[in-house]
Amino acid sequence: MIKITVYQNDKHEYAGFRTKGHAGFAPAGEDIVCAAVSVLVINTINAIETLTADEASVASEEESGEINFRFHRTPSKEAALLFSAMVLGLKNMTEDEEYRKYIDLRFREV
Repeated sequence: MIKITVYQNDKHEYAGFRTKGHAGFAPAGEDIVCAAVSVLVINTINAIETLTADEASVASEEESGEINFRFHRTPSKEAALLFSAMVLGLKNMTEDEEYRKYIDLRFREV
């Protein structure tokens, strides 16, 4: 199961996220759930780094599937929009009957 924790401050502004694990939907290299989550997460990180001036820290560990992403400050409107698009995609996956048992999406105030 992929565990995703989205961090928000007390104003519900995004502060970052952490992913960990592998879906286990199919064998490695054929797992469409892992691939979909990876695309959403990695594209969001790349888009924020490339298309905004926001500063963030990113750390990853491929074998465990762990990615930690944290904004250094409150995100800009552009970065918040990109982040919201990622969260929307993840929420849609957790609402799909076929995929929900492979993704645990949580929100935590930091």
